Amino acid sequence: MNDNIFSGLEGLGFDDVQNIKLFNEKENEVKKISKDKKEDNPKELLYDIKLTCPVCGNIFYARAVKSSAIRRQKSDSDFFIRYTSINPYFYEVYLCNACGYAALKQDFEKIRDFQIEIIQQKISPKWQGRRYPEVYDAEIAIERFKLALLNNVLIGSKSSKKALNCLRIAWMYRLLNDDKNELLFLNQALEGFNDAYMNEDFPICGMDKFTTTYLIGELYRRTGSQNEALLWFSKVITTPNVPQKLKNIARDQRDLIKEETENLESPEISSDNYKKPGFFSKFFK
Repeated sequence: MNDNIFSGLEGLGFDDVQNIKLFNEKENEVKKISKDKKEDNPKELLYDIKLTCPVCGNIFYARAVKSSAIRRQKSDSDFFIRYTSINPYFYEVYLCNACGYAALKQDFEKIRDFQIEIIQQKISPKWQGRRYPEVYDAEIAIERFKLALLNNVLIGSKSSKKALNCLRIAWMYRLLNDDKNELLFLNQALEGFNDAYMNEDFPICGMDKFTTTYLIGELYRRTGSQNEALLWFSKVITTPNVPQKLKNIARDQRDLIKEETENLESPEISSDNYKKPGFFSKFFK
């Protein structure tokens, strides 16, 4: 068998091509390296969305993450998703640099006429334009989330929207290992979700009643109110028709509290154990 795949071309002057490889392994490796470099470059994972501000009519572009670039690593027990590459949370706020109106992207266009007037009266006159870099980080995300929260407070948004915003800010401080500020905003989120649970219709922030009940319990646990946390976990565990997966998560967090309580009775164990993320990631990945 002739291994020369170019046999027959000798008469055309190509009598020295018998050792040429059809597929160059080195080229393939170079392509792989190039692809890896592209994935490591955050700029390559972003694109711009053209938006029109519902407050002032300004046309601007917002940064967004390509769906193909999102790589989930694991989830914490309060639904915070950790990512291995670029972090979509950093780009979750749309901000009009002309008037200062900011909101989570799902709420950006959901603003009523009287709320527009409030933004024009209380935000826009004080707003000083801010130029952001092409790639955001946790500190930039915190600034933008806080601006969105300020907008929400002034226009009288529902407690659930303000609570979700506070929870996002707490997560960003978690990335920075800033325990003090994380706890501050977890407490604010807890207060908001408690009020929403009592006074708003479900779903709340895309969560049904059972999921919201679990989240409130977990926020109580993370803020150190273990007895309250047990009460809310118990609601999840004992209520009929709650999905079994959610019941299992609530049981795990309940058991974690019991384990932490037992450990606290031992002088060899630190009281910081309540910050453990629990077993949530093995159910939601």
